[in-house]
Amino acid sequence: MLRQFNSDGHLKAPPVTSKVARKVRTRARVELATRLRAFNRRVSSRVRRRQLAWELVRAVDATLEPEKIGDLVLARLADWVGGMSWAIVEADLGGRLSVLSTRGISATMVPTVLTVANWVLRHERQFWASDLRLDRRVVANARASVAAVPLVCRGRTFGALVGFDRVSATRNPRGMEGVLDSLCSVVESPAVALQNAVLRKRAEALSVTDDLTQLYNSRYLNKVLRQETKRSVRSGRPLSLLFVDLDGFKGINDRYGHLAGSRALVEAADVIRWSARDTDVAARFGGDEFAVVLPDTGAEGALMVARRIRERIAAHTFLADEGINYRLTASVGLATLPEAATTPEELVKAADRAMYHVKDRGKDGIEVSVG
Repeated sequence: MLRQFNSDGHLKAPPVTSKVARKVRTRARVELATRLRAFNRRVSSRVRRRQLAWELVRAVDATLEPEKIGDLVLARLADWVGGMSWAIVEADLGGRLSVLSTRGISATMVPTVLTVANWVLRHERQFWASDLRLDRRVVANARASVAAVPLVCRGRTFGALVGFDRVSATRNPRGMEGVLDSLCSVVESPAVALQNAVLRKRAEALSVTDDLTQLYNSRYLNKVLRQETKRSVRSGRPLSLLFVDLDGFKGINDRYGHLAGSRALVEAADVIRWSARDTDVAARFGGDEFAVVLPDTGAEGALMVARRIRERIAAHTFLADEGINYRLTASVGLATLPEAATTPEELVKAADRAMYHVKDRGKDGIEVSVG
């Protein structure tokens, strides 16, 4: 064979033939299976499997935050099985799925991750696909090799670990069940820690959340007010509070029953939640009364939020899905620290008093407390 040289006198690389290209592509296609098998060889003994599991447990033992535990698990897996994208998906008590932690997963990949995780959770089985587009178990248009295993704690499958490789393979390699068994064994103990952290976070959320509206409850409202009042006094920054009462709400209960009233409260809570800013704290104070804490906000800024809430409640058609199409308005009281109060208790009283002034004037309005 004649050797060819370039203009610098160096030997030219041989041309890439179709046969060579096919070999390169084939190596790439089985890369995920090859890496997983290499991982499997590392953990083939019980001793080594326990060592890796214990390494994971030590890593996640330093935190009680589910997201941080998930991130630590995925970081270790990325070290052990390189070149993959990973995600941990959690199912809540209602079966709704959410991505808890990711590593290398783009936003466009999330729907596919959830599709695979849903299959794993529904069947409580491992999942392997050399080319996801050709797999009949799921509907996905992603060209990728995928390995996924259930996360189990106390006999219940609560989540899924999903690994992606953007390169697909032409055939399913044999023996992947054993490889995925090893992956399950390594993540078994961290899965328990992860589920415990998730349950703890849910319990904490329930303790500060109103059962009906999913806004914060009055106990959490009082806690936030105390904290923000101290911060306001220390920093010299203003703190405002809105009290929102639904005008005419009693008419829903009287005409359509308390279940309809409860659904209307949920709708009102959604309107208030999306009318407030990200830094505000919206809570259900009790009955059809709501409160919004506005940190670092003076009366002028709080008045803008109050107007937005009042206008959106007036524009909202309540119970439209049930064909009732009820209209409500809102009476809003506004108080600002330090102008109208100096303590959290005084701030609540001032906002409540301002709200009742609106009621006395005929409802559907905003009153700013002047102390």
